[in-house]
Amino acid sequence: MGTGAATLGMEEAAEFPGEPAPRMELGSVRAMERELERCRRHLRRLQRALAEERFKVLYLEAALARAPPRPPALPRRPPGLLWGGTKTRNAWCPCPHITHLLPGCSPPSSLLLADFNYGAEDYDAEGNEEPKALPEGSETMPYIDESPTMSPQLSARGALCHADCWLSWAPCCVAQGERDAGKGLEMRKLVLSGFLASEEIYINQLEALLLPMKPLKATATTSQPVLTLQQIETIFYKIQDIYEIHKEFYDNLCPKVQQWDSNITMGHLFQKLASQLGVYKAFVDNYKIALETAEKCSQSNYQFQKISEVTLLYKPIDRVTRSTLVLHDLLKHTPSDHPDYPLLQDALRISQNFLSSINEDIDPRRTAVTTPKGETRQLIKDGFLVELSEGSRKLRHVFLFTDVLLCAKLKKTAVGKHQQYDCKWYVPLADLVFPSPEESEHCPQVHVIPDHELEDMKMKISAIKSEVQKEKANKGQSRAIERLKKKMFENEFWLLLNSPAIPFRIHNRNGKSYLFLLSSDYERSEWREAIQKLQKKDLQAFVLSSVELQVLTGSCFKLRTVHNIPVTSNKDDDESPGLYGFLHVIVHSAKGFKQSANLYCTLEVDSFGYFVSKAKTRVFRDTTEPQWNEEFEIELEGSQSLRILCYEKCYDKTKLNKDNNEIVDKIMGKGQIQLDPQAVQTKNWHMDVIEMNGIKVEFSMKFTSRDMSLKRTPSKKQTGVFGVKISVVTKRERSKVPYIVRQCIEEVEKRGIEEVGIYRISGVATDIQALKAVFDANNKDILVMLSDMDINAIAGTLKLYFRELPEPLLTDRLYPAFMEGIALSDPAAKENCMMHLLRSLPDPNLITFLFLLEHLKRVAEKEPINKMSLHNLATVFGPTLLRPSEGESKGHLTLASDIWSHDVMAQVQVLLYYLQHPPISFTELKRNTLYFSTDV
Repeated sequence: MGTGAATLGMEEAAEFPGEPAPRMELGSVRAMERELERCRRHLRRLQRALAEERFKVLYLEAALARAPPRPPALPRRPPGLLWGGTKTRNAWCPCPHITHLLPGCSPPSSLLLADFNYGAEDYDAEGNEEPKALPEGSETMPYIDESPTMSPQLSARGALCHADCWLSWAPCCVAQGERDAGKGLEMRKLVLSGFLASEEIYINQLEALLLPMKPLKATATTSQPVLTLQQIETIFYKIQDIYEIHKEFYDNLCPKVQQWDSNITMGHLFQKLASQLGVYKAFVDNYKIALETAEKCSQSNYQFQKISEVTLLYKPIDRVTRSTLVLHDLLKHTPSDHPDYPLLQDALRISQNFLSSINEDIDPRRTAVTTPKGETRQLIKDGFLVELSEGSRKLRHVFLFTDVLLCAKLKKTAVGKHQQYDCKWYVPLADLVFPSPEESEHCPQVHVIPDHELEDMKMKISAIKSEVQKEKANKGQSRAIERLKKKMFENEFWLLLNSPAIPFRIHNRNGKSYLFLLSSDYERSEWREAIQKLQKKDLQAFVLSSVELQVLTGSCFKLRTVHNIPVTSNKDDDESPGLYGFLHVIVHSAKGFKQSANLYCTLEVDSFGYFVSKAKTRVFRDTTEPQWNEEFEIELEGSQSLRILCYEKCYDKTKLNKDNNEIVDKIMGKGQIQLDPQAVQTKNWHMDVIEMNGIKVEFSMKFTSRDMSLKRTPSKKQTGVFGVKISVVTKRERSKVPYIVRQCIEEVEKRGIEEVGIYRISGVATDIQALKAVFDANNKDILVMLSDMDINAIAGTLKLYFRELPEPLLTDRLYPAFMEGIALSDPAAKENCMMHLLRSLPDPNLITFLFLLEHLKRVAEKEPINKMSLHNLATVFGPTLLRPSEGESKGHLTLASDIWSHDVMAQVQVLLYYLQHPPISFTELKRNTLYFSTDV
C-alpha cells in the first residue's frame, strides 16, 4: 500500500511540476463516475484545441518556407485581423458601436473557432457552455443541423460573446439598426459582412487542408512514398473542387460588399453556390472512408501523422448548414419585391433539400453514389409515374440521374424494416431517345378509364373525407378513423393509377420501349426537357454491373426528393386542404415570342393528387403578341396550384398523331403559381405575370368560395330572364319553355353536339356575360350573336341560366323528397316515388326539365366523339338543377368539401336516374292519376 502511494506521488510530481496536484473530494462511486465522464469530455476538447494549434504551427511553417512569398490571393482582410485571428474581436469588428469587450469576451483561441458557429457543438439547447458527449459514430458522420432556429439572432447563444465575431457584434448592430431610421436593408450588409469574414476563414482552412497534398503527391511517385496516390485521392477527395467553388464565390461577393449599395444584387451568387452542392454530396459519401484511410495512414506512417492530427475534414460538412442559416437571415432582411428575393428563396430551397437528403440516413453503411469512373452521379429529378407494363398500370418511382434514367418499385417490407427500392429497368441517357409522332402510331392504344368511373371515385373519396372529419369532430375512435383513412387511400390510389391518359414514351437504342401515362402535358414536358438538357453533355453509353446497379438503387431511398405518393390521405392534418370553389381567371396577353405563330394557352389545376386541364383560350393567329383577354371560371376541388401552358398550334395534318391522347402542338412555355388562400380570397381581381422560357403571360384571377358561388340570388329587375322565376318568364313569353333555353339548345345541337367536352369545358366568361346581357335585354340581334359566338360560351350561358334561377328547377320544396327517393333500394318504390315527384313539379318547371332531358340524351349519344357520357352530363347539370337556394341549404353545409360529397353525389344520382330512364312523356305523366305517397 505504501509503495503504491509513493509511486502515485512521483507520478503527480512529474505530471504537475512546481505545483500541487488537484484534489477531488468524491464521496461515492456515482460521483466518481460523473467526474470521470466530465474529465473525459474536457480532455477531448483540450486535445482538439491542442491538435488545432499544432496544425496551425505546421501550416504557418510551411507558408513561411514558400519562396518567393505568395501575394495574398484573397482581398484585404479587415484591419487588425491577423492570419490566425489572434487579435481581440473589437479590434476589427465592423460595428462602430462596440468600443469595449463584452463581459466574458476573450480573444479567439484558434483559427477554426473564428467561424460563424451556427449550431456550435460546445453549447446545449439552453446555451450552457458544458460540452455534450458526442454520440457514438458522430465523429464518423456528424449530423447536419438544418434548423433555422439556430441562427444567432434567434438562439440564446446569440447573446453570448463566443470566439466568432458575428455573435459578438450582430445583436448590438441589430438593436442599433432598428434605431437608425428603419434602415432594414443595412442588416443585409451586416449579415453579408459577417458571412464574408467566415467564408474567408473557411477558404483558408481549405487551403491549409490542401497544403500537404502537393508534396504528398510529389513523393508518391518516389521509391519512398509517404502515401500512395490512391490514399491521397481518397483522403483529399473533392477538397480541391470545393475550394475552387468557394474561392470563386468569395471573389465575386467581396467587391459587392465592399462597394455596398442598397440595390445591389448578389442572389445569383448564392443560387449558383447552391446549385453546386452536388460536390458536397460526393464529399459526404466519401467522408467515412476518408477518415478511416487517414487514421490507418497515421498509425503506419509517422510523417503523415504529424500532418494528420487535425485534417479539418469535418469542416466542409459543417459549411452547408451555416450557409443555409445565413440564407435564412438574408431572406428576413430582404424585401419581397427586391430582385434578390426569389433567387435567395431558390438557393435556400436547394440547400434545404440537400440537407434533408443528407440527414435522411446518417448511417455508417452509407453508400457512395458514383459512376464506375468515380465521378459524382447526381439526382436531378424524381417522381411517381404510372407505367403501362404488360397491359396493366403500375405505379413506379422514376429517378433521373445525370447519366441514367432508373425506374424503381418500392419493395414491400416487414414492419420496422428499412424500406428499399427494387430496380425494374434503367436506360443510360446516351442510349435514350424519344419517338417521333410517326413512330408512336405503332404503339398500342391506351385504354382510357371512362370519365364517369373517375367521377364516381371522386365522390366516394369526398364522402369518406367527410366521415373522417365528422369522426374527428365527435372525437371518434382512432381505430375507426384509421379504417376510413385506409379506405380513402385505396380509393385515391386507384384514382391516381387510372386517371392519367397522356402517353410519355421513351426508347432504348437497343430496341426496348417503355410507356408512361401522365395526367398533364406540363409534367411530360418537364421530364422531356430535363432529359434533353442532360443529353446535351458528352455522355457515354455503359452497362452497370449487378453490384453497381444495387449500389445505385440503394442510394435512391436516401436521395429521393418526393417521399410520398401524391394522395391527400398522405398529408398531415395541419397541411392546407386546398381551395374548394371557383377560380375566375382572365388570360390577358403574352410577350417575348421571337417570331409570329398561332398561339393559345391552357389552364390546369390540381385535383385529387393530379393535374387536370380546365380551360383553353382561342388560337390567336400569326402574332408575336397575342391579346386574348378571355375570362374563365374554373371549379377547384381542393386545389393548391394553377398552371398555364402556352402552345403553338399545329395545322399540318401530316404531323398529327393517330393517338387521341397525344398532344402534338408545340409547348412554347409553361409556368405554375401556388394558390395562396389569403392572397386569392379577395373580392378584387389580383393581377400577376408568369415568366416561362423568356415568355411573359399576363393574367388576373379572383376566387369565390363554393358556398358563396352557389348562392341563388333573385334578380332585382324582373324584366330580364336571369335570376327570374321560370314561371314568370314563360308567362311573359307565352311559351312552355323559356326562349333562352330553346335557343341555346338549338345552337348546341346545330354545331356543338360533337364538340369534345361540350358543357364541361369552360366558355369565355366575357362572352357568357355578353350573351346574358343580350338575353336579359331581349335584343333583336340575339340570333345573329348566337351564330357567331363560340359554342362553349353558349353552353356556359345555358348552365348559368339554370344556376342563377331564384330556386332550383326541381324546386326547394321537393328537394328533401328527391334526396330521400333516390336513396330507396327497392326499384319499384324508387320508380313510383321519382315519377310522382316529377308530376308534383309546376308545369313550366316540368316541361323545361323534360325538354332539357331529351337534349342531354342526344348529346350523350355522341359520346364516342364528344367524350360526354350520361354520367358526365349528370355531374355537370345535377347540382345546377337541384341545388337548393341559400335558405334551404344553410343546414346542409358544414365543411368546404362537404358539398362535393353527400349532397352533390345525391344530386348527380337524381339527374342520372332520369337520364337513364326510358323517354318520359309530359302527357303520359299527367294522365296517370294514381296516388303515390311521397312518405319515404
